[in-house]
Amino acid sequence: MDSRLVNIGFGNAVRVSRILAVVNPGSSPIRKLKEDARTEKKLIDVTEGRRTRAIVILDSGHLLLSSVQPETIKERLLALDQEQRIQAQSLSRGNSGDRHD
Repeated sequence: MDSRLVNIGFGNAVRVSRILAVVNPGSSPIRKLKEDARTEKKLIDVTEGRRTRAIVILDSGHLLLSSVQPETIKERLLALDQEQRIQAQSLSRGNSGDRHD
């Protein structure tokens, strides 16, 4: 299980493996989804009173409101992914390296 966390603003983080999507809050279907989540008590607001710039949709059906741009969250996720790939490559090189006994 992937236990890495991504920062979504103001010291708040979410487990990468739980994220289904990061969307812009402006469209009508997303606003409807937000209202449904509010009604079902599945809306988590971590904007600290600032404007909502991204909505993170989780596999549990919860929606996280973030004041961080969706593009910024995407870049953070890509950086975590690249970091994991580099670690995996270095581990595979270390295991398959030439041994001189």
